[in-house]
Amino acid sequence: MRYQYTSAGFKQGFRHSSISMPSGVKFLLITNIVVFILMELSGEKSFLFRSFGLVPSLFWQKYKIWQLFTYLFIHGDWLHILLNMFMLWVCGQDLETQWGKKHFFIFYFICGLGAGLITVLFDIHSITPIVGASGAIYGLLVAYGFTYPNRILLLYGLLPIKAKYVVLGLGLIAFFASFSANQSNISHITHLSGMIIGFMFICFSLNRNSIRVWYFRL
Repeated sequence: MRYQYTSAGFKQGFRHSSISMPSGVKFLLITNIVVFILMELSGEKSFLFRSFGLVPSLFWQKYKIWQLFTYLFIHGDWLHILLNMFMLWVCGQDLETQWGKKHFFIFYFICGLGAGLITVLFDIHSITPIVGASGAIYGLLVAYGFTYPNRILLLYGLLPIKAKYVVLGLGLIAFFASFSANQSNISHITHLSGMIIGFMFICFSLNRNSIRVWYFRL
């Protein structure tokens, strides 16, 4: 699914992105891209995935606790990292500008770490590495939907949809896909977990006033 983001803020940010991009978002973008390139050049992706991706069985049996953090900076292929970094760029800039870098980082990593922990709880014997920042990104999407519910996203560059509806749609997809019996390379439970944690964090820890009652008035 492709997204085109439209707003006055977006257009201004695009023209001056090198100057105005918040430092937290810039750090995450650069770190993820550098890690991805180094892994592609290493020729040891399989080993690195098992060492630094989140492998539930190794996490529990071998106490590889660091994987709960490092998996957030590892991506499977170019499409995977491009989609995640694009959504980080779209949502993260406005959120960090409004919250500040400290609260932005706290939110991002709580969503990512929490999504990873819930994922390994669902299948503690799995030997399949879980990689990617998607848990944290889906948490950011929820925060973005509540903070800027009426911002317009153009799906496939054609269909204008408000951000709150995009978030609801992605949440429903993640929910039903999580219970699907079909095998998939996508960890939908990680996506769903990130959204749930993001929602809970907004409700109880950040700013309850940021939750718009009319978000639910569809």
